[in-house]
Amino acid sequence: MTREFVPGRLDVNGFAEAGASISGSDPVRNYRRLHAELVEPSDELTVQWAATGERRSGADGSAVPWMHLTAYTLVPMVCQRCLGAVDVGLDVDRWFRFVSDEAIAAAEDEESEEDVLVASRDFDLRGLVEDELLMEIPVTPRHEVCPEPARLSAADPDFETAEGEKPNPFAVLKQLKSDEDK
Repeated sequence: MTREFVPGRLDVNGFAEAGASISGSDPVRNYRRLHAELVEPSDELTVQWAATGERRSGADGSAVPWMHLTAYTLVPMVCQRCLGAVDVGLDVDRWFRFVSDEAIAAAEDEESEEDVLVASRDFDLRGLVEDELLMEIPVTPRHEVCPEPARLSAADPDFETAEGEKPNPFAVLKQLKSDEDK
């Protein structure tokens, strides 16, 4: 009998013990926080993800659950140079080791290269996918070469007209001096 695993309520230990794999393709709109980051929301955008579980020997020789997660999406964001839309690829390829409780996870996460999470019988795999994609968003999304040159200055015709109408203060002083000489 094959065991079926559900991404919304994943039994991490059972998933790793079975050496199971699951994958999916979900609309970006299902990932609320990621969807809020987009400049042009679209129903066509998808997130492709896959997860594989396995057991590895831990430091004490006991079996430890691990999961390999990959996820990818291409989303429109605001280019911080030209302020136009730029498609940004978000690509996740990460290993996670699972431990029994938060205290162990907090202590071991700082010292280990892999991410350490708490194993549970109802782990939210889609929540993890969204968290990892959000962390992949660049601080300043931008085009390699913007389609339109970035406008690096601003001109206000009313301001320039007002500047042109003001008399030169030195001309006013010169006029005062010539009036005194008379």
